[in-house]
Amino acid sequence: MNNQKLPRSVGTHSGTFHADEVTACALLLLYNLIDREQIIRTRDPQLLSQCEYVCDVGGCYDPENKLFDHHQADYQGAMSSAGMVLLYLKDQHIITPKEYDCFNANLVLGVDAHDNGRDPQIYGLCTYSTIISSFTPIKQDADEATQDKAFFEALDFAYQYLNRILNRFNYILSCREIVSRAMEKKDDCLIFEKNIPWLELFFELGGVNHPAKFVIMPAGPHWKLRGIPPTYEDKMKVRSPLPSEWAGLLEEELKEVSGIKGAIFCHKGRFISVWETYNDALKALNYVLKK
Repeated sequence: MNNQKLPRSVGTHSGTFHADEVTACALLLLYNLIDREQIIRTRDPQLLSQCEYVCDVGGCYDPENKLFDHHQADYQGAMSSAGMVLLYLKDQHIITPKEYDCFNANLVLGVDAHDNGRDPQIYGLCTYSTIISSFTPIKQDADEATQDKAFFEALDFAYQYLNRILNRFNYILSCREIVSRAMEKKDDCLIFEKNIPWLELFFELGGVNHPAKFVIMPAGPHWKLRGIPPTYEDKMKVRSPLPSEWAGLLEEELKEVSGIKGAIFCHKGRFISVWETYNDALKALNYVLKK
């Protein structure tokens, strides 16, 4: 690294900010590559040249030299500075390919699309990029100090949001072995002793070709019997719906129709039902499988 560079610093443009450079800086912070107090908002080429990283300004995309701008004519890709920094983290093995895919799928692809004018602009839809924009000062002639204060408020929000995505990703990964063991039995129903995020892992582990049609797991103090979708993309459908005579019934009505004393609720969409105990949920499963 050039000795004139300020270690753990990042330069980004001053003035009005957008979700892409805010997210790019938040990603670098999340993985402890920069210091918050070393974020320099400027368009001065001399100051930018002294920064270890440069995001969304400078007219150069050169990840080897930690330069991440997408505004120059010779860059024709779909990434904004957020996507560029995320790809850099993967290519430098700072994050795994799965972490890269997670951040892309849950946030960064949308940030890139918004910044490059490719998002659908649906009336009434509020996106993450819209929320970041809401942090900008209301008065368009706000001074530099006001702009900088607003930028760091947006940065803190972005950092917290990215951290939640990462923590959720790590939690889902920690449940992988539990789901895998449940799938080994090749039964009609996956049974879990605690409420876990199973759906994504199920299909990642080959669930499309697995025979299971239902899941039983705790739901607060009760237990739920839920239908499994045919694929991860068709999450609103189920392979085998719950009985039509249960649809939309609550407690006494469901108890009478099902003959199960611990009946609580069956959704009218027939994809999920709730029962007082594990044994009640098993009785409900047996009822369904005998239909």
